[in-house]
Amino acid sequence: MHEGSRQSGLHHSDLLSDTASTRYDLTMERREHHIKIERTARYVTLGEPHHGLAQVWFACHGYGQLAHEFLDHFEVLNDGTRLIVAAEGLSRFYRDAAYRKIGASWMTSEDRLNEIDDYVAYLESLYTHVFERVDRDSVDVVVLGFSQGVATAARWIAHGTVHAEHLILWAQLTPPEFRSREGFRRLRALDLTLVYGTRDKSITSAHLAEQQDRLEAHGVEARHVSFDGGHRMDRDTLLAIAKGDVTATG
Repeated sequence: MHEGSRQSGLHHSDLLSDTASTRYDLTMERREHHIKIERTARYVTLGEPHHGLAQVWFACHGYGQLAHEFLDHFEVLNDGTRLIVAAEGLSRFYRDAAYRKIGASWMTSEDRLNEIDDYVAYLESLYTHVFERVDRDSVDVVVLGFSQGVATAARWIAHGTVHAEHLILWAQLTPPEFRSREGFRRLRALDLTLVYGTRDKSITSAHLAEQQDRLEAHGVEARHVSFDGGHRMDRDTLLAIAKGDVTATG
C-alpha cells in the first residue's frame, strides 16, 4: 500500500472518529426554552355591574380549590353593593384517584418566575376587563388571597399595576416580595388586613410575631384579625371585615 494511501486512510478514520464525537456531543446537549402562548383563563363572578356598586373584590383561592367553590364563602357579601370576582389558577389537576375531584393551583416551585409572571399578567388582564364595565373611580377595590392565594394576591400588588384600596391576606404570611423597600412602600399605600385562625397549624405565633415586627419596622400598619378555627375561610369574620365591624387582635 502506498504511503499516500495509508495517510489518506488514517485521515479518513480520524474524520469518522471526529464525526461520531460530534454526534455524541449533540445528542447530550439539552437546553431549556420558553415561548409565550395565548390561552383561556376562567373566573366566576357574584353580583352584577351597576351604578350602585361600592366595591369590587378580586378573590384568589387556595391550593386545590376552584373559583366557583371558593365563591361560596362570599355569598354573605352579596347585598347588591359588591361585585365579587373569583379568579381561578391556570393549572388544574385531579385531586383523587377516581379522577372526579378537580382543583386548581396558582403555581409550583418548578419554573416559578415564569409562572408568577403568567398569573400576574392574567390578573392584570382580568382587572382591565372588569373595569371596562365598571367605573373604577366610583368603587373601592379589595384584593383578597386565601392560603396559596395569599402569595398570588400579594405578588399581583407587588409586580402589577393594579391599584387597590384594601388588601386582605388570609391564612398565610406575606411572601418575600414584601420584604423589599418597594414592597413595603406598596403596602403602606393601602389598607392591610391579616387574618388567621387561632387553630391554624400552618402559622405559628412566632411567625406572626416576626411578621408584625418586620411590618412595623418599615412603617406598615396592618389590622390583625383572628377567629376560632383552623386553616379555612370563616364567613362571619369575612362579613365583619367587609362591614368594618372587626376589632384588631394584634
